[in-house]
Order: sequence, then C-alpha cells, then structure tokens
Amino acid sequence: MNITKVFWYAIIICIVIVLWGSFTPNHLNQVTAFTTVFIYNHFGWFYMFVIVAMIVFCIFLMFSRFGQIKLGKKDDEPEFSLLAWFSMLFSAGMGIGLMFFTTAETISHAFTSAPNAEPGTDQAIIESLQYAAFHWGFHGWGLYGIVALVLAYFKFHKDAPGLISATLVPLFGEKVMRGTTGKIIDTLAIFATIVGVASTLGFGSAQINSGLTFLFNAPQAFWFQLLILAIATCLFILSAWTGIGRGIKYLSSINMWLASVLVFALFLIGPTMYIINMFTTTIGNYFGNFIEMSFELKPIHEKQRQWINDWTIFYWAWWISWAPFVGMFIARISKGRTIKQFIAGVLLAPTLVTIIFFSVFGVSALNIEQHDIAKLSELATETVTFGMYEHYPLSTVLSFVTIIVITIFFVTSADSATFVLGMFSTGGQLNPSNIVKIIWGLTLASMAAIVMYSGGIEGFQNMLIIAALPFSIIILCMAISFYKTAKKEV
Repeated sequence: MNITKVFWYAIIICIVIVLWGSFTPNHLNQVTAFTTVFIYNHFGWFYMFVIVAMIVFCIFLMFSRFGQIKLGKKDDEPEFSLLAWFSMLFSAGMGIGLMFFTTAETISHAFTSAPNAEPGTDQAIIESLQYAAFHWGFHGWGLYGIVALVLAYFKFHKDAPGLISATLVPLFGEKVMRGTTGKIIDTLAIFATIVGVASTLGFGSAQINSGLTFLFNAPQAFWFQLLILAIATCLFILSAWTGIGRGIKYLSSINMWLASVLVFALFLIGPTMYIINMFTTTIGNYFGNFIEMSFELKPIHEKQRQWINDWTIFYWAWWISWAPFVGMFIARISKGRTIKQFIAGVLLAPTLVTIIFFSVFGVSALNIEQHDIAKLSELATETVTFGMYEHYPLSTVLSFVTIIVITIFFVTSADSATFVLGMFSTGGQLNPSNIVKIIWGLTLASMAAIVMYSGGIEGFQNMLIIAALPFSIIILCMAISFYKTAKKEV
C-alpha cells in the first residue's frame, strides 16, 4: 500500500477531533467559534487578497507565453473527452454545494439579510443574484485553477510526486518535501480536504433528508441524517473502488445530464422571461461591480461587516479548504491539456454554468416570495428548494430528480476526495490502493457525523475557516514556485 507517515499523522488528528466532538461537543464548538471570530477580524482582508491574486494569475497565464505549456509531455493527449472532463471537475468542485445553496442563498440575500439594501426591496432582490454569482463564480474557480495547474504541471510535466510539498521544492529545496516541513504541509492538505469535504457531506445529508421528508414524510432528525450518511458512504466507497475511469467518470457524466434536464425543466415551467431578464442583469452587475465586491470589507458598518464575514469570508475559506482536494483531482484528470485550454475550461465554463444554475433556481424562488405565494425565507436552508417546487407544476417529479442529483453529487464529491486523500497519503501514487480509499471514506463519514452532532452547519463553518488560514499561505507559495520554474522554459 506504500502508506507514508503523513497518513498516520492525519489519521491521529482526525481521531482526536472525532473523540473530542463525541465526548465534549459543546467545548469543541466553543473553541472553534472563538478561533473563527479571531480569524474573521484579523485575516478577512488576507483571504480577499489571496483569492483576487489567484484570478489575476489565471488571466495572466492564459494570455501570456505560459499558455502554450502542456500539462504533460510533448506527445501526451487528454485522457478524457471535453464533456467527461468538465463533468468530473464540476461535480468535484461545486456540485453538491451548488444544489444546496442555489435557492436558499438567493432568498436569504433578498429577503432575510441583504448585503447592502433593506431586505425585500428591489435593490436587495437584484443584488441577491449579483452576490450569489460573486461567491460562486471566478473567485472560487480561479483558486481551484491555480492549485490544480501547479499540481498538474509538477506531476505530469516535471515528473514530481503528486504531493503539495513537491510543488514547493523549487522555492525551498528538496528538504521541504523529504523533511518535517513537507510532512506538515501534506498533513495540512489532508486535514483541509477532510474538513472541507466533511462539511459538504453534512450539507448533502441534510438536504437529502429534507427532500425525503417532502416526498415521503420521512423523519427529519439527526439519526435519519446519520442513516443517509451511512448509505451514501457505502455508495461512494464502492464508486471509488472502481476508479476514476469508470465509477467517477460515468456518475459525473450522468449527473451533469440530469442536472441539465432539471435546470431546463424548471426554466420552462418557471417564470421564463423573468429568469432571462435577471440572468442578463446579473451578468452586467457582476462584471460592473466586480472590483468593488472583491475588496469590500465594510470596515465602518458593523452589521454589514458581519454579513461579509458570514457569507463572503466563509466562502473564500470554503474554497481554500477544498483547494487541495479539488486541485489534485482536477490535476489528475487534466493531463495532456495546455495551460490556456486548462484555464479556459476551469475558469470560464464553470462560472457561466453556475450563473445559469442560480438564475433558474434563484429567480424561480424569488418569484414565489415576491408575489406573496409563500414565505420561503422562513424555511430551513436545506428545505427552500423543495418548498419552492411545491408552487410549480411537476413538483413531485422535480423533487425526486433533485434528490437523485444531490445523491450523485454527494457520491462523486466524496469518492473523488477518497481518491485524492489516498494519493496524498501514499507518497503521491496516481492509483492508491482500495484499502487506503476505504479508510479515508470511513474517516470522512465519521468527521461529517461528529461535526453535525457537535455544531451543525455552524460547526462546519468554523472548522472551514480555521483549516483554510494556513493553507492559504501554502497556495501563495505554490504559485510563486510554479512561476519560478515555468519561466525558465518560455
């Protein structure tokens, strides 16, 4: 199996957190909450600069002479078709979170807690989609793109091990990979991945539970979410067992088709012209206010600053926590593509698809509350989508398909994560053993269960913020290391 010391270090950390959350959940939540507030107040600005720097670097690489560098050897060709490649990177990067927040975030920004305007006003409704696009667009994908690009470049172009620490050798020398520092970096990458993915498994379990309650009056309780998590764990371990070329590839492709059908169906039966008009307006507002939103921290207005902390900084931390996992997975499936092709596929296409998702689901939900048909803003986050379906034709069919889509996104995100965790903990092997993947699958499920038990969604958010801070520094070092190496060959 070639298990490294990093595997055992990460497992021990996870066991400590699982035991801590099992026996003293309130204490775990209090400690993480206190740490989170400290990071919000002292490092929110830093997250802003890191994320923007990644977008700028992406654009520079795409249009510079670096764009012709191939992520692989001269004769390497892409392993996967364009559609399969996009389906896998999108499913791993955003899928399940997107299904969780498309309606709920839009409704919250418009009617519960607006970023700038009074909730319920026309300005708040318009800005709801603008900020949703901001949180789920270029900023997240730019970060993923750089991390994935650096990993793919060093693995396939320079034949380095598939490890975060290996990308830093040009900057700090061989000792960074083989010594204590390298082990700390790779352990941190594993921990950040576990925290990020475990949070998403919690979101997914809650939303699947909500959908089953809507369709079949299933109990909405912690034990039932635990049952959902257990079943999903068996499914994603089985998928991971079959490997990227089969389970992950086929499930991702199927789910992108199902999600597309779902979006198109809701577009037709929902307020079609309203969706089109809001989509168009959102694109204009998104680009027109891009710079201001990217650096706005609301330093004077305490209430608005809290909104930035709860939404924007939380998202930036979420993307950073997911960066080692999503970056390594995208790198693994991107061999043979040029940097220009890679960035265009990772940065532009997912952002457009994301805005389409939010426009269709978000505007369909806004339409319900604007016309006083129902108070979706009073529903729990995981329930808003199903509450919205109730007021459109084919609600049962849409709900059923949504549960399937969420479940498959759940499985593809988790089995991609077990694959990447296996790589990180076996010295960068491209095809880690199934035993290692099973161990990581069970670890992910245990972490998700404990964080759900100890603090619910708030607990997820706290651990995401904490895990992201040290890794954000590593990401900056990875970008500098890549530039230092790549400029020698262009």
